[in-house]
Amino acid sequence: MNAALQLHRPGWAAAGGAEFKKFGFAHRCGMRFSSGMKPVVAPVFSAVLSVFLAAAPAAEVRVERVPNGGLQPQALTDVRGVVHLVYLSGTPRGCDVFYVRREPGKGEFTAPLRVNSQPGSAVAAGTIRVAQIAMGRGGRIHVVWNGSDRAEPKPSTQSAPLLYSRINDAGTAFEPQRNLINATQHLDGGGTVAADGNGNVYAFWHSAPQGDTTGEPGRMVFLARSRDEGVTFERERIVSPEPTGACGCCGMKAFSDSLGNLYALYRTAAGTFNRDMTLLVSRDRGEHFTSETLHRWRIGQCPMSSEFLTEVRGRVLAAWETDGPVQFASLNPADLKPPAPTSPAGMGKAKHPAMAVNQSGEILLVWSEASGRQRGGAVTWQVFNPDGGPAGKQQHQKGTPALSFAAAVAGADGSFTVFY
Repeated sequence: MNAALQLHRPGWAAAGGAEFKKFGFAHRCGMRFSSGMKPVVAPVFSAVLSVFLAAAPAAEVRVERVPNGGLQPQALTDVRGVVHLVYLSGTPRGCDVFYVRREPGKGEFTAPLRVNSQPGSAVAAGTIRVAQIAMGRGGRIHVVWNGSDRAEPKPSTQSAPLLYSRINDAGTAFEPQRNLINATQHLDGGGTVAADGNGNVYAFWHSAPQGDTTGEPGRMVFLARSRDEGVTFERERIVSPEPTGACGCCGMKAFSDSLGNLYALYRTAAGTFNRDMTLLVSRDRGEHFTSETLHRWRIGQCPMSSEFLTEVRGRVLAAWETDGPVQFASLNPADLKPPAPTSPAGMGKAKHPAMAVNQSGEILLVWSEASGRQRGGAVTWQVFNPDGGPAGKQQHQKGTPALSFAAAVAGADGSFTVFY
């Protein structure tokens, strides 16, 4: 089933408003101001610019159901505009991970490739233990997922495995799955993966050190790093620099930007009520990490939340859940001082944010509403200008299956596609 929101921009907006801002409204209209007028004109100019940009039609957004009735999609596009998608299918406690791709201009995806080499070795229960995807050197696809009760190989610790596979050199199949856990226990919330163009692959997860009995306050963030495109991985090590704990059933998201900086976003659990959104950052490819608190949340339980990271024009976009709307913020990698986050107006309780950025710098924010373990829900989205202002109305599509959510990608023509 396909549904499309047809919103066509005028010709000036082909650069997403960037040309308008670059040359200036006053210049385009032939205005001239004396220096004495600046204190009066600046607020008026800002107000006119904001109204002009807010009124501009947003990019087209297409909506598609995940192929083959799949759940929990994760998607990305490569430099050629090829869409790469992974999803789960089967029994929630013993399902499979599938990968498909679609060439630019094509309507259909390729035949699905099963990522997990052992049938039923993935888990979809809870919407947090998802299969996550990253693209590394030469466009190679890397996937990690939480192993099910039957999954092999198992770690020697009291833990489910965190499993990894990569697509083979020919791009025709995935290599046999491997467990990355050696010395941690009680894997719960989902693992995550990032990769860069230099052959580095980074698998993160939060769990307890072997033998720890303190529960969530004792959980830490671990990293297993590969420097050879996933052929081998170093033994996992603690990378969270402070004893923040980690919210057990919450997910993580990792990302490597165009400069090689490495990020990992997770929810802490330093105390019963401290469930803060925290960003780990490494500027030396995983050797050392610093941390920044992006948002504080006092809640006396695990909210089973997820988060998202991507990049736009040299800045990193981070999105996360709160007790109401989802939020996102644009971070400058130079200082990472958290700015005031943006939330779509009028949003109620929302979960599972995802984002995509098109060639004009427009931002699509997608989230789920009214969904749960036993019921389906709806996917909602809104397009924002490069400066974070709204560029269109919120849109809504019912039919999200139980235990699922949405993913989004940007196309080479500036449009967006939402998969649910």
